This record gives sequence, C-alpha cells and structure tokens, in this order.
Amino acid sequence: APPVPATNSATTLMHGKTSEVHHNNTGVFRGLENPFLATRYHSLVIERQSCPEELEITAWVDDGTIMGVRHRNYPHIEGVQFHPESILTQAGKQLLRNFLTRIPTAKIAVSA
Repeated sequence: APPVPATNSATTLMHGKTSEVHHNNTGVFRGLENPFLATRYHSLVIERQSCPEELEITAWVDDGTIMGVRHRNYPHIEGVQFHPESILTQAGKQLLRNFLTRIPTAKIAVSA
C-alpha cells in the first residue's frame, strides 16, 4: 500500500475562519492570486514531516500548515484543505474551473 501522511489536530480550530493561502502556481492554483483568502472548516492537518515523497506540497498558510497537495506521478490527483466553494474563498470558482479543465474528457459549463 502507498504511504499515507499522518494527520493531527490543528493547534487552533479554524472552523469558518479565513486564512491567506500561498501556493506554487501550478495545477488547480495556476493563475490564482498569491496569496488568496480561503475559508477553512477543518480541525485536522497533515503532519509535514510525514508527507510522503509522492505528494508535492502545493499550498500552505503562514504558519506552515499544508493547504494543498498533488501526487507527483498522477498530477491530476490533487487535494486542498479548505473550501473553494465557500463565498469567503477568493478565486474559488477559478480554482474549481482549473480542476475541471484538467480532466481530459471534461465538458463543463461553469457560470461566472
């Protein structure tokens, strides 16, 4: 089985709070403001030291908490630790558009 990163409880609960998310401008983050404001509702975080080599860290907040990962061998597999669909997340629609257009057979209509 592939290695799985360990998760831990966040030091501060971020339910319904926003954070500035920094990113590497690739994959779902391509073309987004850097940083952008995102809404968080999670109390679990990936432990950075346990993040397997197969996962590239693609987004983070100022305290180093991981906010995005992408599989190095399967770059269409990405995950984020915030809610792009939340009204408080800046560029959430663009992030979702970026995700959908990365699917080779996707035929989508996303309203602005």
